[in-house]
Amino acid sequence: QAENVAELMKKTAAGIRAKAAEKGISLSTSLPDELPQVDIDSHRISQVLSNLLENAVAHTNKGGSITISASQYNDRVEVAVADTGEGIPASDLPNIFERFYRVDKSRTRATGGSGLGLTIAKRLVEAHGGKIEVRSEPGRGSRFAFTLPVAG
Repeated sequence: QAENVAELMKKTAAGIRAKAAEKGISLSTSLPDELPQVDIDSHRISQVLSNLLENAVAHTNKGGSITISASQYNDRVEVAVADTGEGIPASDLPNIFERFYRVDKSRTRATGGSGLGLTIAKRLVEAHGGKIEVRSEPGRGSRFAFTLPVAG
């Protein structure tokens, strides 16, 4: 179904803004004036975005920032969540979309999620015909981006 991804991003960001503020993290959106509609199940893509935002909040310290952005490339829209958090070691990057994989082995169920969030996010994005990827540098933060097909 054709959906307005910018509106979806704003709504999802609004839902996590309080949690970010509690931690002293600024959350901003950077969206172009015109974005084409995308062909998505808005509930599922909202789940993906929420997961990426919750991870960003969990791994960013007080005073840090998270930016959600979107841009169009031909017949795709790229949605990105970038943070100034702790970053992910290069050796862990190839595995972070694997089930139950944890970068921080000391995080247990009590402190961290199920270890399924990124796996599910990847499956949902791929089910929409998109791709998800990450760029990260320890101590500098992470940028998760996924693409969605333009509607029509």
